[in-house]
Amino acid sequence: MTSSRWPELTLSAWEDTRATVHMWTQIVGKVRLALEPPMNHSWQVTLYVSARGLTTSLMHATDRGIEMEFDFLDHVLAIRTTDGDLRTVALEPRSVADFYAATMAALRELDVRVSILPRPVEIAEAVPFAADTRHSSYDADAMQRCWLAFVESDRVLKKFRSRFIGKASPVHFFWGGFDLAVTRFSGRRAPLHPGGVPNCADWVMQDAYSHEVSSCGYWPGGSEEGSFYSYAYPEPDGFATHTVSPEAAYYDSTLREFILPYRAVRTSADPDAMLLAFLQSTYDAAADNGGWDRAALEGGIRRGSISR
Repeated sequence: MTSSRWPELTLSAWEDTRATVHMWTQIVGKVRLALEPPMNHSWQVTLYVSARGLTTSLMHATDRGIEMEFDFLDHVLAIRTTDGDLRTVALEPRSVADFYAATMAALRELDVRVSILPRPVEIAEAVPFAADTRHSSYDADAMQRCWLAFVESDRVLKKFRSRFIGKASPVHFFWGGFDLAVTRFSGRRAPLHPGGVPNCADWVMQDAYSHEVSSCGYWPGGSEEGSFYSYAYPEPDGFATHTVSPEAAYYDSTLREFILPYRAVRTSADPDAMLLAFLQSTYDAAADNGGWDRAALEGGIRRGSISR
């Protein structure tokens, strides 16, 4: 267990583990997709940071509730029901095919009958889960550090979310992209999203971006230790050239996002302040250049204003 609140996450040391666990989270996320009723922007499919890892939260299967949690302390996938049943699947070096078979078998043992699309989405090479023997790595210490990075990111993203009284998403984990995100909405409709995401139906993206957004989060991939990101859809004129903080932040013209390296935050004298400055200034870029009604949308709930 690392002692740092913001752990080191050099990707080259655990990239194979990240890729494997990404596929495992897609399997569990697809179970949630199958069991839960649809919500706007596919919010019913996400996972959430928990005190032990990543959880589906409570789902409903016929006459009882069920929860699936990636436990990165004991390194098991724990599947619990509201009538006290429990099954676990070990998180250890094992192929996606093996994890998929074990997870579906555990659900059958709990009499949870669920049918999922048995291949990943939002990646170019969508090898069916049952045939994926290439992804088979699991570095327990690295995955625990990744979860602790999610814990810290979740805390700061929730603080940022509290400043907004317009429509906003929860802070949640999207297993398609393997990233933690929170999204603010202007309240106005957006132009039809073009889609084009690999192995993902265009209508999914069109529902996700049906309204104007400013979205931000953390992705533990793509760079030395992953990156915090912020983007707007549609991207307004002037967004990319807007001055943002801190100095380590920059606009990536390929991704069409502002990027702040995780390492810059981790090594900062005040990580929270640096990350909040990035989140706020990039939101300013979206809201100011997009003409959002900021007076109506901003201003958090005052502490103590709700009766206890």
